[in-house]
Amino acid sequence: MYYDWLKDERSPKILVEAIKHLGVKEIVGSSHNPEIIRWARELNISWYTNDEIPWCGLFIAYCAKMAGVEVVDAPLRALSWSTYGTAVSEPMLGDILTFRRDGGGHVGLYVGEDAMYYHVLGGNQGNSVSVTRIAKSRLHKARRTAWRVKQPSNVRKIFLEAHGTITTNEA
Repeated sequence: MYYDWLKDERSPKILVEAIKHLGVKEIVGSSHNPEIIRWARELNISWYTNDEIPWCGLFIAYCAKMAGVEVVDAPLRALSWSTYGTAVSEPMLGDILTFRRDGGGHVGLYVGEDAMYYHVLGGNQGNSVSVTRIAKSRLHKARRTAWRVKQPSNVRKIFLEAHGTITTNEA
């Protein structure tokens, strides 16, 4: 798999947590993935009852909580993550990226980039936790976790080949 190198990353903690869930899929139809529903319960979001409700923000919130870092107010609203941590002009490994899309927004984690696209690990990308490529022109905000001690040494820009699925609307 093209992104197997991610399994060797040891920080940032939010990224390490997200990597654990690669491949989790929503169940289309009247059944729902109990793992995704469990994430909502862990965050005390009682009204979240099915995985047909957009869950990219839920996924990032769950990973943030499990990593011991802050969770924004209204975490299921993808663009709420535009206020998270510290603004950065050059995203790097593990940064939160928010994107605009028709009908709303999307949020995920930076794992790399090529000339035209960010490679983003996120939830509800093709109905699963996956890495996909999203046009740099769609970037709304890039945010970095406020580190408790210091920024991990492996937070860096990562340049990748133009390889992988491209999305234009993650809903």
